[in-house]
Amino acid sequence: MLTRTGSLGGFGWFDLQQCRYFCSPPPLPEFSRQHYPAASGNRKYRMRHEAGQTTSTQINQILRANEYSHTLSRGPASHGVLGFHSNMLPSNNPVEDRRSSATCLPGGGSVQFGVFDGHAGPACAHTVSQRLFYYIAVATLPRRMLAELEQAVEEERAVPPLLEWHKYPQDHSYPDGGAVSFHSLRNYWQERLEDEDEDDEEEDNDQVTSALVSAFRRLDNDLSVEAQVYLSMSTPRWGSLPAEAFSLYSPLRVALSGCTACVAHISNGVLHVANLGDSRAVLGVQESDGRWSAVSLTNDHNAQNQDELQRILGEHPESEQKTVVRHDRLLGVLLPFRAFGDFRFKWSAEMLSRLYETRADVLSAVSEVSRMPPPHYLTPPYLIAEPEVTRHVIRPSDKFLVLASDGLWELMHRQTVIQLVGDQLTGLQQQRPIIPGTGMTLGTLQRLLLERKGQVLSVLEDQNASTHLLRHTLGNDGYGAVALNRLAKMLSLPPELARRYRDDITITIIQLNEPEP
Repeated sequence: MLTRTGSLGGFGWFDLQQCRYFCSPPPLPEFSRQHYPAASGNRKYRMRHEAGQTTSTQINQILRANEYSHTLSRGPASHGVLGFHSNMLPSNNPVEDRRSSATCLPGGGSVQFGVFDGHAGPACAHTVSQRLFYYIAVATLPRRMLAELEQAVEEERAVPPLLEWHKYPQDHSYPDGGAVSFHSLRNYWQERLEDEDEDDEEEDNDQVTSALVSAFRRLDNDLSVEAQVYLSMSTPRWGSLPAEAFSLYSPLRVALSGCTACVAHISNGVLHVANLGDSRAVLGVQESDGRWSAVSLTNDHNAQNQDELQRILGEHPESEQKTVVRHDRLLGVLLPFRAFGDFRFKWSAEMLSRLYETRADVLSAVSEVSRMPPPHYLTPPYLIAEPEVTRHVIRPSDKFLVLASDGLWELMHRQTVIQLVGDQLTGLQQQRPIIPGTGMTLGTLQRLLLERKGQVLSVLEDQNASTHLLRHTLGNDGYGAVALNRLAKMLSLPPELARRYRDDITITIIQLNEPEP
């Protein structure tokens, strides 16, 4: 629906698939996940033998199972994007992160990338990753093009695709989500057409920011409406479809889970980053002397952000100041202060009561934390889906952008991330001379030489910059090199222990300009 399928390079016109709000859902994609058994014994975390049993070949298989690289054809349609590298390393089972990348085709077009970090299950992150880019396309298109689209639908004619997905290999056999959400999406563009106050002139940068905010908020609202419609369905109708209530695609499962989102929108040399939650976007800037600088384009929406904390407290009565945020969590439960879904932090108390009293079938299938209303639920909504948008004009020194879920940033500082990616893309480790400084001992010089050797081997080993970053994140020996023993142990953790050490990690690295050698 409204998408180009098959070969990424092929153009085509496809019949619009109109369907009901709720179609029979296919299974969620199975992301590649490989683990090797931990050692047995009395010690709780005994893993001494994995390093010997997990070979370099096995390590590479795990690290590269979900990697993907894509080069965009040079020209106006790429909007200055050279290509991207992406990878995902699961910790949760099933993995709760998702990622998306696509080119918006009509109008002036754009290239979009997103990282989505799910919680309380993968349902919301999966749905948002498949639907949000359609909403952004509708929000940014001129109204005259939406009118043409609406006329084609009315006349049941073929319509041009809105998006060209740059699908990851694991996603090819799964739907893009457009057909499932068609009615909601059509209502959105119809309302834009009916808005007499909207300026239909050529879009400017402020309009892109407004469009991104509108798309985020509207998708979240539609997820809420769809879940409420689902909830209002008569029991006999849905009783005849017992699998529906347990489907990971069911609107209530989506509503009871949630996700953060960090989206990059690039058009005509201008980058907009729309962020919701605690994933991050960091720009890799190469200075005139060749050094790398990390420029953060997002703020975390959690209790560590004092502005965000004051916003939350200011939206609720004085009597709730001690309960709105407890233990750095929203109502003592949720870490991010902005997210898609999580409607048990948004709906009225009456709506939640109806859900918890009538849909035990759905509640039994969701995570335990979602089976009861949050405590001290007095003046909802407590959670919002309004993104914070940053606009940045891309400069020649801006070489790449790193989008990643918080699983990466919890383990590695942004400057280290940018340095590793920059060095991997340029191969600077092989060129930079070591000049002994005053007071440098032979021992220090030997350590630097060993560090360089490890870096060079690692750079040569990974062609995908995201895989290179994962390797260093999990195997860092403290000196910039990768310790094979540590890396093997981290990758050998069984699912029940892996989550104690790290979260799902999803990384997309967007190359904007060629690095200087």
